[in-house]
Amino acid sequence: MQARSLKPARTRRPSAARRRAAVFPIESRITILRHQKVILDNALAELYGVPVKRLNQQVNRNRERFPSDFMFQLTLREFAALRLQFATSNKGRGGRRSLPYAFNEHGAIMAATVLNSQQAVEMSIFVVRAFVRIRQMLAANREFADRIKELEEHLKTHDGKIQEIVKVIKRLMDPPPRRRSKIGFALPPARTG
Repeated sequence: MQARSLKPARTRRPSAARRRAAVFPIESRITILRHQKVILDNALAELYGVPVKRLNQQVNRNRERFPSDFMFQLTLREFAALRLQFATSNKGRGGRRSLPYAFNEHGAIMAATVLNSQQAVEMSIFVVRAFVRIRQMLAANREFADRIKELEEHLKTHDGKIQEIVKVIKRLMDPPPRRRSKIGFALPPARTG
């Protein structure tokens, strides 16, 4: 008689990180600050499956890995604008007590390396892909905007030419009245003097 294992056969399921990435809208969390596409520390921590405090702790412990072109801390003014935009809680009612960090694509990858968790490594791939998709969308929009500008320039030149043609047609339709000379003899004006 053969002994059977009580464990059910393993079926291949997507990892928790992949399932979470399908639900978590990464592109919607990427915003533009200081002319850079960035993701805030709270969204990155949620994505990597760690508390925000833990993420910021690891970032502060490894500051040499995060130069200013990888990450920056928001100013009070930027944070206030984002708080209004995202409707986050007030400071006195359980909200943040420190200014958030903003990570660009390279900073988000570096954050995954300092966290050293399997989920962070897996999710960093999704973050990179999201940044790439946004870059492609912006490039497509730039091409579209350039094409519209080119068409507007063509329309301006065509409009000028069409207006000239309309003026010529109007002149041809309404010729100026001819000056008729009077028949007969005209006396020169009388001189007094």
